Amino acid sequence: MRPAPTLPLRAPLRRALRLSLRLSLLVPLCISILAHTAAAKTHTVWVTPHASFSSSIGVLGCKVDTDRIAYWPIDVDCDNICVALTYADRTVHLLRVDQSEGAYDVSYDAWNYLYTGYAATDKPTAGGAIEMTYEPVDPSNCDDLIHTKGKKLPLSASNSMNYVASCLDQNDTYVGDNYVLYNIADSLCTMGFDETCDLDYPTYNQASCPHTLGLAPVLNNTPVYNIMYPTGEKVLASTGEVVSDTADDTTNADEDSPAPIHTPAFSLMLLTLASCLLYAS
Repeated sequence: MRPAPTLPLRAPLRRALRLSLRLSLLVPLCISILAHTAAAKTHTVWVTPHASFSSSIGVLGCKVDTDRIAYWPIDVDCDNICVALTYADRTVHLLRVDQSEGAYDVSYDAWNYLYTGYAATDKPTAGGAIEMTYEPVDPSNCDDLIHTKGKKLPLSASNSMNYVASCLDQNDTYVGDNYVLYNIADSLCTMGFDETCDLDYPTYNQASCPHTLGLAPVLNNTPVYNIMYPTGEKVLASTGEVVSDTADDTTNADEDSPAPIHTPAFSLMLLTLASCLLYAS
């Protein structure tokens, strides 16, 4: 019995098969490229706990989560104000709003959670520098750490003007497009008025506030808390007075880690290939 004759493949089918073969060869290469690119963005550092909130650019502690602050030995610029810090299988996002003299410090609660998996107020731990990895991430990853309308970075109208002006003088910086000024004189929010101010820059280099800028009455309704090392006690940052645990718990891992994205496998493959082709071009 003679075998059935082989029918020639139609041109579109031949092209599809050739494309499929090329894609099967490109996928491992693309995965390798993306993996090396991601690795290049991460940094290994030795991280130490930091007990007292501060901000060299005038960020207001009463308007942010002071348990999620990074104190890096790097100038605070107008775009890279959010980092993801990882230890073992735990990751937290941190606002980078202060500069250390040389150490890679983070808020004690963040350090304790990364190291042990527990909040410092629940199971405080003593220790020194721990090897961790970090990478700069899009500032929107730190939105949950900012407690202002529109998630705008809260800055002191009287003490942050040099920083704000430097960001506004540049084109399309994150802080330049996402800041709000308050008539509060210090980062611990102990003096001034809890009110927002307007800035008509560069026409004026001083903000306009409902109350006179620079007056400094005592503020009693905007507390800033520190978690003391190594006891885990919560204290008022302005006085050191021990207080009960009344502040919101911001150490939930679900808040610090992005929600998983459920993408169909085929769509994910196409997105990966598109990224690789764009990278290669």
